[in-house]
Amino acid sequence: MAANKKSTDATPAFIALHRANVPFTPHSYVHDPRAESFGMEAAEALGVEPGRVFKTLMAEVDGALCVGVVPVMGSLDLKALADALGGKRAQMADAAQAQRATGYVIGGISPLGQKKRHPTVIDRSSQQWPTIFVSGGRRGLEAELHPSDLVIVTSAVVARIAR
Repeated sequence: MAANKKSTDATPAFIALHRANVPFTPHSYVHDPRAESFGMEAAEALGVEPGRVFKTLMAEVDGALCVGVVPVMGSLDLKALADALGGKRAQMADAAQAQRATGYVIGGISPLGQKKRHPTVIDRSSQQWPTIFVSGGRRGLEAELHPSDLVIVTSAVVARIAR
């Protein structure tokens, strides 16, 4: 996988990958504003098995913002997220709060290049794939990379957090 330099690489997510010298492949598609699921739309548009496409969800564990990265066809197990981060209680973050904290819009939130680094947990299922897809920082843009590179760049914990 070559880190292709294109105009789409100007997102904070792609800039973070370039700075970390992580190989990745950018993929873009035309986003349909009527899509019900941003992640499933990405999987279908790119012709990729949905288990390889991961969505980034913002939550709060014991009042502190954090990131959960799970397959697009699944949902985030809040109890498991709290356990993975050594917390007691988790709840989903408010959409406006997630956008402010990350600098991204809903449907384009990437685990990479956020305004501030948040504790991150990536679902263990990511490790079964040679590469996975995560948001590239805007709707219609994905980054394909090795799951272990995502773990390293985000300083993530790997745990079963998807249902």
